[in-house]
Amino acid sequence: QVRLAESGGGLVQAGGSLRLSCAASGQIFSDYAMGWFRQAPGKERECVAVITWHGGSTYYADSVKGRFTISRDNAKNAGYLQMNSLKSEDTAVYYCAFKYGAWSSRTDAYDYWGQGTQVTVSS
Repeated sequence: QVRLAESGGGLVQAGGSLRLSCAASGQIFSDYAMGWFRQAPGKERECVAVITWHGGSTYYADSVKGRFTISRDNAKNAGYLQMNSLKSEDTAVYYCAFKYGAWSSRTDAYDYWGQGTQVTVSS
């Protein structure tokens, strides 16, 4: 069983920054892609960023390119999402997730999910 736990969410003013962390525990094997997703009230969950096992490839949603940076530390089974220049439209619950094998931006491709952390950006 794999457990994911996000942290680092909170309330921030527009233009500010937050760094989200994701800690994975349990029976974890290598070669998994890690993704960050978000879900705003009344909207579907969407992919924000994905990073491959070795970190050589990343994917970003157009809405966050140039503002968010995804990274990971495989030795710690941890992932991070640095969010800069936050906007009110970034307000959502943010989830980390991972899947074995090839990366994907599809929500239904991910096997394991955290409980989410709330990010609220005030304008």
